[in-house]
Amino acid sequence: MVSSMKPWVPVDGDAFITFDNMVFYTFGYEHPPNRVFAFLKYIPSIYKSRFPLRFFKRHWKLGAVKLSRPEELYTAKDFQTIAKAFRRDFPNYLYFCPFRQKEVISPSISLVKKVYTPNQSLQALLREKRRDRLQEKALRLITLLSTESDIPLDDFGLHGSIALNMHTSQSDIDVVVYGSQNFRKLETTVLKLTDEGRIVDVGKNRGLYMNKVFVYNAVRKQGEVKIHYGDYWYTPIKPQSFRCMVEDDSQAMFRPAIYTISNYQPLNKVSQLESKHTPKLVASMIGYYRNVARKDQNIEVAGMLERVEHLKTGKTHYQVVVGSATQEDEYIRPI
Repeated sequence: MVSSMKPWVPVDGDAFITFDNMVFYTFGYEHPPNRVFAFLKYIPSIYKSRFPLRFFKRHWKLGAVKLSRPEELYTAKDFQTIAKAFRRDFPNYLYFCPFRQKEVISPSISLVKKVYTPNQSLQALLREKRRDRLQEKALRLITLLSTESDIPLDDFGLHGSIALNMHTSQSDIDVVVYGSQNFRKLETTVLKLTDEGRIVDVGKNRGLYMNKVFVYNAVRKQGEVKIHYGDYWYTPIKPQSFRCMVEDDSQAMFRPAIYTISNYQPLNKVSQLESKHTPKLVASMIGYYRNVARKDQNIEVAGMLERVEHLKTGKTHYQVVVGSATQEDEYIRPI
């Protein structure tokens, strides 16, 4: 947990709780002044009637607060439902972004009561003297991964329900590793430990350790954050469906997941483009599509074509966004 003594610089994967006891996760690394791009993860159960969504039947407890979690978090329909509820009852959770020309979920930092960063959540657990079985198992797993990969323990973190101390015995272990090179080393280590029979790799950054599911994802180190809010102007153009080849996967493990692409091949007439409008990047806002393809692999993509202009240089390029919150069925599929 992070106290409010230091100014908070929001980073992807940071969890925060508002004074309304809503739990959000920070999205990405570029944020408006005094606001944070985020997605809603849990709401107090007393607010369920205000959000006409499908909720899991089980509940979570954060201190004395009973929480509910929507079954879906990333569909365009559910995004619009959540935005409508915020617009009506919690307007300070929304923000009209001038650089994207659309309303987004971006709570004011003045609404934030507590922040939980993965790194400091892990450090807090290391200092905890009375740990339960799941907490002990999480520390054993991270220590094993750190030792076998030669990644410093300081470059690991915890998020999810364990970080917020609202876990149950059924909860997964959500591991964070900081830095792209560390993430690739961790992938190799997971395969090595699987070969040795010490863990089980089940694919898509998931594994089993002592019969407990764990997930590992990457967060950028400070020096890997190259884009800042207001650097670019984004103009959506039209939906696209196409196949292409991944040229560079060095930013594919982060969120947004960035794939540099080539060999654009449209799958329908609408997706036929002039060469100057051909996308050079695929950017997934949906965490599920992080790290799903590697360099030289062919993929099929459905998303929204955007024109991206650098406001200082005037240079432009085109990208396709997966998870644009404007249409359903956007995806990245390895071929």
